[in-house]
Amino acid sequence: VILQNEIIMTLLLSWVGRDSRKISSAYIASDSRFSWNNSTKFDYGQKVFSFDKTPDIIGYCGDVLYPTFILNQILNMAQEEILFDVNSDRYRRSEIIFTELKNKFNEYPGEVLDKSIEIIHISRDNEIDFLCNIFTWSKKNGWKKEEKEIPTISDKVIILGTGADEYYERYKEYYRGNNGKTSRAIFQSLCHSLLKMKDLKCGGAPQLVGLYNKFNGKRFGVVFEEQRFFLGKEIGNSEIINNIEWRNELFERFDGKSLKILD
Repeated sequence: VILQNEIIMTLLLSWVGRDSRKISSAYIASDSRFSWNNSTKFDYGQKVFSFDKTPDIIGYCGDVLYPTFILNQILNMAQEEILFDVNSDRYRRSEIIFTELKNKFNEYPGEVLDKSIEIIHISRDNEIDFLCNIFTWSKKNGWKKEEKEIPTISDKVIILGTGADEYYERYKEYYRGNNGKTSRAIFQSLCHSLLKMKDLKCGGAPQLVGLYNKFNGKRFGVVFEEQRFFLGKEIGNSEIINNIEWRNELFERFDGKSLKILD
């Protein structure tokens, strides 16, 4: 039963990329649709976030309202360096984020929340020490935290949401192809899924955040169906679009201004 005031979102995935020597990157991606039922939707909702001052990225699916409120507060506190010390290790940062999610939830009116919440948090120390935790809430079990194993090859970490099964079937097709076991295959299968998705609660453009071996969280622009999108929002041909890194549906590095593949 979809409550009148209930907003849900339904596809979220994470993966790591490996070069010839080591795990070199980690990503979280999602669709951009908020839906109230199969006919009422909003295709420009932000579902993935990156931290500017620490190597952390985060994304959520399930119920929308509480994660939208609290994750924006968490990011703002982290930006002002009042959430945790920027020198905190990945385990400490993840535990603080989880504690914030639980503590603020005690004040949230339970009658407006019926669906579960699932949140992916990926963090990094040094160049290659990645950590992925899944924070979940349900009426039956309350809040739970689970650490997910980081693959030793380029591969998915976890796929969440009601669109997960449909996505995974397409992912397996790409996995068996020439680009199998690459970040390209994972992102291509997401873009393909959003164009062909039978689950009408999934849709809109893909949105993407990531971590490299160096630097902090990173937000990517995505060229999807020959249009530019940034965290779900369509972007016009402005002067600032090359300030960010762009990827197309094939996960190729793209020039956001000319819409051409970069060397």
